Amino acid sequence: MDILVYALYIVAFAMFILGLSGLTAPRSAVRGNKIAAAGMAVAFVATLIHIRETSSWLIIIIALVVGVIIGIPPARKVKMTAVPQLVALFNGVGGGTVALIAWGEFIESDGFTGLHVASGPVLPLVIASLFAAIIGSLSFWGSIVAFMKLQQILPGHPLSVGRLQQPLNAILFLGAVVAAVIVGLGSVSTGADPVWFIAILVVAGILGVTTVLPIGGADMPVVISLLNALTGLSAAAAGLALNNIAMIVAGMIVGASGTILTNLMAKAMNRSILSIVAGGFGGGTKGAASASSGDQIAKSTSAADAAIKLAYANQVIVVPGYGLAVAQAQHAVKDMAKVLEARGIEVKYAIHPVAGRMPGHMNVLLAEADVSYDAMKEMDDINGEFSRTDVTIVIGANDVTNPAARTDPNSPIFGMPVLNVTESRSVIVLKRSMSSGFAGIENPLFFGANTTMLFGDAKKSVAQVTEELKAL
Repeated sequence: MDILVYALYIVAFAMFILGLSGLTAPRSAVRGNKIAAAGMAVAFVATLIHIRETSSWLIIIIALVVGVIIGIPPARKVKMTAVPQLVALFNGVGGGTVALIAWGEFIESDGFTGLHVASGPVLPLVIASLFAAIIGSLSFWGSIVAFMKLQQILPGHPLSVGRLQQPLNAILFLGAVVAAVIVGLGSVSTGADPVWFIAILVVAGILGVTTVLPIGGADMPVVISLLNALTGLSAAAAGLALNNIAMIVAGMIVGASGTILTNLMAKAMNRSILSIVAGGFGGGTKGAASASSGDQIAKSTSAADAAIKLAYANQVIVVPGYGLAVAQAQHAVKDMAKVLEARGIEVKYAIHPVAGRMPGHMNVLLAEADVSYDAMKEMDDINGEFSRTDVTIVIGANDVTNPAARTDPNSPIFGMPVLNVTESRSVIVLKRSMSSGFAGIENPLFFGANTTMLFGDAKKSVAQVTEELKAL
């Protein structure tokens, strides 16, 4: 029976890795998700065979059904603008589950005194359980705060206690470690008091809250990726404590991939992960900016004028941002691109790594409208194209197009790689108003000599431009 279980686990692991490799390209992402999901089903069956106790089967199956009933409806009905919140929430549930598993293991083993292995010391298993408890609780409550910021239940700007923030976080971290040490020492004697384990969960949970609260909304894509990595590592640690190979492998895959993604996104912002976790940047006061800034004046345009510019272009680049997601304008953009391409105009899409509210947000959005994967260009691949582009259309993308990142040493985002839209011969920015982006800073692009503003709902504005194009 054990041979069958291990064989099924190996099949599941292979499917996890194959599914993950499919996520490296938009064209194979859906297939990759399905393969990984099938692998999880195989691992689930292997776990049932390994347990063998039918009474436990019933509890697990009931829990599975409840999870399906709760999880599927929001996943199917959630709007694209709310997908980042859903990802944060689902990730938090994973961390919370790991923390509960560690708590359950602590209770079942009488304060870890009942742990036993065939060979080798027990202490590493205790340490793994304690690590899972700390990181799982931190990830759960941190993800809940991220969800509330994205859902605008909490303000998107940094919420901190100033200079005391980092000392506070350090004290909380040390408190969780001290409680874990007390529990660990108790496990080698008569067993630790459950109060100390509860203290671990509570203090680590508070640390999760105080860590994410000071992080501004502009850093949220990186935060979501980091929390996802932490959840994976905590799951691997819990699997080590439970001697569950499936949890170890799956957790390490999630932890490793999440860590790599977090590092890549931090590099895309030209900031260290430590500086992002330290918080204090992004999501500042988001009041509307004036249509003029000093001697600079933003020039408005109409759908008809925008259509004329586009009609005589050879190449057009569309820069999607969160505003496009809010307006659900992806299908309208695809329709406009069809009209332009029918006139022999090449249309490309410039994707910044941290555009939107989660990793890959814009790719998913455009794929939903059947935009060609080949037309979606990453920042490094498209930046050299702007100088050869006749018209760039910026739809709701603010911070990732802000030229101050290159030209203003006093700007909070100075040094952050951005899309070089200002090099285009003409830039048309679609926005509802002159309000700042998620980082809460003004964008000089709006006042550029080659920039015009098309105000209004992005979906309606793009549709109007398309109709004007058809009439030419």
